[in-house]
Amino acid sequence: MILSDKWIREAAQKHGMIEPFVENQKREGMISYGLSSYGYDARCSPEFKIFTNVNNAIVDPKDFSPNSFVDRETDVCIIPPNSFALARTVEYFRIPRDVLVICLGKSTYARCGIIVNVTPLEPEWEGHVTLEFSNTTPLPAKIYANEGVCQFLFFKGDQPCEVSYKDRSGKYMKQTGVTLPRL
Repeated sequence: MILSDKWIREAAQKHGMIEPFVENQKREGMISYGLSSYGYDARCSPEFKIFTNVNNAIVDPKDFSPNSFVDRETDVCIIPPNSFALARTVEYFRIPRDVLVICLGKSTYARCGIIVNVTPLEPEWEGHVTLEFSNTTPLPAKIYANEGVCQFLFFKGDQPCEVSYKDRSGKYMKQTGVTLPRL
C-alpha cells in the first residue's frame, strides 16, 4: 500500500524519517520540493561528482576508480553531453522496518532528457541518498542544487520483513556523502 502525506509527515516529525523535513511543497521560482500527496520531493545537495574520461579509466563496479570523477561544490552542476554525475540528497532518511521506498525522477528534468536513478531504499536503511543523473542529450545539462530533483514513494509491507538492510549490515548503511560503488 502506498503511504499518504499524513503518514509521511507523522513518520518524519515523530520518528526522524526525513531530516530536514519540509512539510509543504516549496516552488517559488525553483523546481519544487517537500511533502506531496503520496510522496516526498527531495533536494540535491551542492556536492557533485561529475564523470570524466580525462584519465582513460574503465568503469568497473568491482574496482571503481575515483579518478573517473571531478569533484565540484556548486549551486549549478553542468553535466557534459551523454555523461552523468553523482550527487546526494540534502535530506537524511531513516526507513522503517516495514517500509520500502522507491525513487522516481521529477518530470521537469525528465522532459529535458535528464534521468535520475536511485535504487530502492530498503527497510531499516538510513543515510543520505546518492543520486545518479544521466544526461541523455547531445548538449550540456544543468542540475540545480537545493531544489527538487526526485520524488520518493513510500510503500508499507503487509508485515515487517524477516531480515532488514540493517540486519545484514548493508554496505551503504549510514552513508553521509556522495558514495561511490563498493564491493
